[in-house]
Amino acid sequence: MSWTTARRSDLFSGLSARHPREAGSFSRRVFLERSATAALGLSAVGPLLAACGSGENGATPGATGAAADLQLARQDNPVKWPIYEDNPPIASGLEPEGGPLKIYNWNGYVWPRILKQFGKEYGVDVQLTTFSTSDEAIQKLATGAVDFDVFFPFPDRFGRLVVGKILQPLNHDYIPNLATSVWPSLQDPFYDQGSQYTVPYTIYTTGIGYRADKISTTPYDLSNPYEIYWDERNKGKTYLLDDSREAPIHMLLKNGITDINTEKPEEIDVAKSDLIALTDAVNVKVSTDDYTNIPEGKAWVHEAWSGSMISAPYYLPKGVGPEVLGYWFPEDGKGTIGNDMIAVLRSAKNPVLAHHFLNYLLDEKHGYDNFVNYVGYQPPFVSIDPDKLVTDEIVPENLKSAVVRESDFDTAYFLAELSPAGQTIWQNAWAEFKAGV
Repeated sequence: MSWTTARRSDLFSGLSARHPREAGSFSRRVFLERSATAALGLSAVGPLLAACGSGENGATPGATGAAADLQLARQDNPVKWPIYEDNPPIASGLEPEGGPLKIYNWNGYVWPRILKQFGKEYGVDVQLTTFSTSDEAIQKLATGAVDFDVFFPFPDRFGRLVVGKILQPLNHDYIPNLATSVWPSLQDPFYDQGSQYTVPYTIYTTGIGYRADKISTTPYDLSNPYEIYWDERNKGKTYLLDDSREAPIHMLLKNGITDINTEKPEEIDVAKSDLIALTDAVNVKVSTDDYTNIPEGKAWVHEAWSGSMISAPYYLPKGVGPEVLGYWFPEDGKGTIGNDMIAVLRSAKNPVLAHHFLNYLLDEKHGYDNFVNYVGYQPPFVSIDPDKLVTDEIVPENLKSAVVRESDFDTAYFLAELSPAGQTIWQNAWAEFKAGV
């Protein structure tokens, strides 16, 4: 049986008549978009981090205190972050506080029903506040202008949050599901060995989404699939992610540069030149609405996140089946991969309750329901059989390349944190491209 419109209705039957994502842009994570905000990203966790520069592992030579602790975690350079004496984990054996539990998260990135269920089970009010950009969130957290318990960070800014003491270390006694539900590789991730400050939330790849019924050539037809962005037949219908890391990364990979975290100016210039060339070639556009632009036909080719493509069938016009959608990710697995995380803030007024919430989202049923019924991004659970996601019609057969496997993390390139100096180079290149779009 095919993945039909009726099946799509069943899949989202737990939602209200108007899907929450329709209320606005689904900003799973959007990095800096304009050069005017670049300074916030570099110094948002305080002047010590602003001083971090180009020393070993990203730390300034001779720096002291938190600045000296900033390291650039890589798959071949795993990092175990320190536990600071003035920022210890909470004690074991404590009862959850009475709330309210305050959550700070991306827009549209957790199922409201899960929040209601948690609140009912623990007898507390759960309050969700959303943000649109990483810098907006970090700046507010760093200045103490907001009051939250749980935060959803991301590896590319994670080190700053640790050494800036924005996050508190976790007490795993309250999070037993981490050891039972999560892939072993993400119980001890390279960016946070021992999961000292975070637990994984969702996993994703970054590939190319498209409307197969609108284009003459797909990425699979090309020896260099990234050349699809230059197909003049898709002029005005070609999009990149409005993301200062993701879009340049596809230009790097197109040119055979596989260090997607490079800080070499000459390599970043290669990506910038190709980005700028796309403006004249195909009138390229940028957006983070990949999950709606593709199914609605606004975009025929769109750099896309895998989770967005799993959600895309919901937004197809009535009577149009998911067979018109496509998602390309390198068959050898050598593309961009990543995962988002959940953490407890150092300033949390309900830290025990917050730990219980992390454990709740790592419950196999709750995490699976959150994925299937709302966010479209997989949790890294050992109980999820990637093949069954297709045979059980959670993911259409023609979008099976959007399913992420644990083994993908062995071969793909992980989008990781840059030094402040490196981030400036990337941001300047992105700003120059955006000025012409």
